[in-house]
Amino acid sequence: MADKKDKIDPIDATFDEVVGAISPRVYGKEITSMDRKINKLAPVRRRKKITSDQGTFDLGIDIERDIEGIGMGVLSDGTPYLNQRGLAALCGVQNAHIGTISSQWKESVQKPRISTIKGILLEAGADFAQPHIEVPHKGVVHFCYPAEICLAVLEYYALDAGSNVRPEARKNFRLLAGSKLKEMIYSQVGYDPTGGIAEPLRKWHERIELNHQSAPSGYFSIFNEAHTVIYELIMAGAEIGEKMVPDISIGQHWAKYWDANDLESRFGDREKFPHRYPKDHPQAKSNPQIANCYPLDALGEYRRWLQDVYLDGGKFNNYLKGKKEIPPSVSQLAIKRLSPKLIEQ
Repeated sequence: MADKKDKIDPIDATFDEVVGAISPRVYGKEITSMDRKINKLAPVRRRKKITSDQGTFDLGIDIERDIEGIGMGVLSDGTPYLNQRGLAALCGVQNAHIGTISSQWKESVQKPRISTIKGILLEAGADFAQPHIEVPHKGVVHFCYPAEICLAVLEYYALDAGSNVRPEARKNFRLLAGSKLKEMIYSQVGYDPTGGIAEPLRKWHERIELNHQSAPSGYFSIFNEAHTVIYELIMAGAEIGEKMVPDISIGQHWAKYWDANDLESRFGDREKFPHRYPKDHPQAKSNPQIANCYPLDALGEYRRWLQDVYLDGGKFNNYLKGKKEIPPSVSQLAIKRLSPKLIEQ
């Protein structure tokens, strides 16, 4: 394999940049919560070994998604993949170049490009008899390029292709190196590779079970109304738990707004209610926590404040900046999803 003249280190990328690496046409497009909803849990299966005898595999497509004509999905053994168009866009080359890699893969005299890509795979401990998997699905044969293959081909066009090195590939290799490509595919198609509920969702769900009807009738609690913010943070990759309780920040700022604008005179008195934390939270030692709840008549005012003042006004952004455990990519994704105005500025 040719020596690399330079090295590209991975960077902490925003989610939009990762999606943009797959399809420039969707870069900047709003991604709703449905894009990252877990629609399918991983089945309990052993991964099939890809052998040289298999031209079309006895695998199926478990879940797939098409983003602006670029297909991605997960095979029945849990393998995340891109279609040929997606891999070509990733590398900044024509579809035909990817097809040629497939057609030349098994030639007795290997082309330099094929030898280099295979060398990259071997360095990563992977050995593929062919670069794509042919999978019949809904009456059509799909050419599925596993994520490992995609990254090896991407690295070739980013570093090893000589005069054919593509700037798109160099940028995208930085964005998608390591496990980011797999994670992006799983996220976009709504697939949970762990086969179970993610830990942040579990911890949030435990708090919901303990508190969803704690406020008295006729009142709302900040925790129950903060579900959109908490959910989007979890979907962005934040570890919601004992160290990160965003409803505390929301509640504190809303209480100050309530007092400063004398909202009690408009909507009536706020009340107190017992809020509890799960047993594995250190805050549980002082359960129950006494928290404020507000008249339902003020719910519309609260929701306007949450969007206009807390989210769009920058308070949420400041809260995230104060959380060193949150990677910048997670913060930027959460802001993009909850307050796109801040991204546009």
